[in-house]
Amino acid sequence: MTPLSIVGYGQYLPRQIRTSRELDAIFGQATGWTESKFGIRQRHVASTDETSSMMGATAARDALAMAGWDDGDFDVLIGACGVMEQPIPGTSVLIQNALGLGKSGVWAFDVNQTCLSFLTALDVVAMGMDSGRFRRAVIVASDIASAGLDLKDPQTASIFGDGAAAICVERTGDADGPGLLSRCFETYGEGKDLATLRAGGTRIRVEDGYEALVDGSHFRMDAFGIFKAAARTLPRMIDQVLGEAGLNRETVDLVVCHQASHPGLEHVRRLMSGDPSRVVDCFGRLGNQIAASLPNVLVEAHASGRVKPGGSVLLLGTAAGISAAAMVLRT
Repeated sequence: MTPLSIVGYGQYLPRQIRTSRELDAIFGQATGWTESKFGIRQRHVASTDETSSMMGATAARDALAMAGWDDGDFDVLIGACGVMEQPIPGTSVLIQNALGLGKSGVWAFDVNQTCLSFLTALDVVAMGMDSGRFRRAVIVASDIASAGLDLKDPQTASIFGDGAAAICVERTGDADGPGLLSRCFETYGEGKDLATLRAGGTRIRVEDGYEALVDGSHFRMDAFGIFKAAARTLPRMIDQVLGEAGLNRETVDLVVCHQASHPGLEHVRRLMSGDPSRVVDCFGRLGNQIAASLPNVLVEAHASGRVKPGGSVLLLGTAAGISAAAMVLRT
């Protein structure tokens, strides 16, 4: 158990809302088709001035204000974005500078595990606190899924949205208080082709031509293949982390999971015994926001009073790779 407390929460949702009715027209389908087929009413879409770092910095400011921390009064800022704003330098550096801390020297770096980047960053923070390295940390997840969507592919283009979320984490000295109770991360590289975004690195180069760059810049996903992979791994991982935390599927208070898809959330509800309303569902309004998805659900659960002092929260998700993760917090 790592004694830590989330003392600040922040969120940024882009100004523009794109409804599923608008997508019906783009796809050439009857009104109501997109919502009926994919279970999503709307999603936020970033404008050109709403960059990943701008959104992330705005969410971070709100989290820092809630925490009551002075400027730069933390040890590390971790960018936990699923897709970077640019390859070099990382998004965390851009967020640090946007916060007015470009001369502060506060350590800023990025971790990436696509949709699980937030959980990975939280695990890194916990390890830093266990070692005495970190006292306070800021984690920011900010993603613009709309930049990589192919509107000729409704299966993918329908379910994603843009947004950012941030939390402030503080080390505590109370072993019986808030903390990270257990976690489990697994990766199965045989699923490497189930979700891909091939451009933006060294795989596709300028000399490969414009058409190759455009095609590689579109996100491709085998939704059913990912669902099957998740169904094989998540039940065991859920039981493992809950057991290590002294809980089970019926006794955990709240389930905050990556909003991968409507069927994915329904699957999690079926997996969890007891009251299905414990599974927080924002998918119909926010969609799948890549790495920002899971922390945005956590922020919204806290804002609605569902994250209660002394309660237990199961954090759960999958990512391209294929990777899966489960974590239990005591709040």
